[in-house]
Amino acid sequence: MPQPSDKARFITIEGGEGTGKSTQIRFLMERLEEHGITAKRTREPGGSDGAERIRSLILEAGQKRFDALTETLLFFAARNDHLEHVIRPAIDAGTWIVCDRFADSTRVYQGCMGTIDFETLDHLEALVIVETKPDLTLILDLPAEIGLARANARRGTMAADGFEAESIDFHRGLRQCYLDLAERDPKRCVIVDASGDESEVATKIWQVVSHRFFSAAGVALDG
Repeated sequence: MPQPSDKARFITIEGGEGTGKSTQIRFLMERLEEHGITAKRTREPGGSDGAERIRSLILEAGQKRFDALTETLLFFAARNDHLEHVIRPAIDAGTWIVCDRFADSTRVYQGCMGTIDFETLDHLEALVIVETKPDLTLILDLPAEIGLARANARRGTMAADGFEAESIDFHRGLRQCYLDLAERDPKRCVIVDASGDESEVATKIWQVVSHRFFSAAGVALDG
């Protein structure tokens, strides 16, 4: 069985609405556990007590979204609390982190599809994230129509949050923004086709993770 390196890793899962992030994180956590890796599952916005309180403001079902700058600052406030109280302490203790969304979501939703310029986001990331950057970002990719249909089926009769309620053109734009992001940062970002069944997608994800961080000799792989 391949063995991991001793270094704790920071993995983020990104993608549009309905791409199956929560399900795939559950599968990935199970695989990591099978390989003797201590890992913590978390999410953004949220993940820490303070960040979860901010999450409730941002994603309250049935409510209109904040203006772009307010929304962005709230995300970074939640992210700062999350990093300080959960992510950094876990990594320092040797625990891997698997996070449902991180700073790339802010770049895509509030930057690429919003009105916040990338220079502003760069400054906020330098202030909040500093050196705590993901080792690997998996971008789950689906046509917007399929993702929204899955999200609607999952939600049932519950009201959509402000992001799910956006137009189909908005969600098509999100998908393209994620594809562009992966093209700009191919060493960190890997696009995963999420159109297959859950087990097929989980297998693709594990192939990426095991190639990146495992080898038969127990040495971490860089590429």
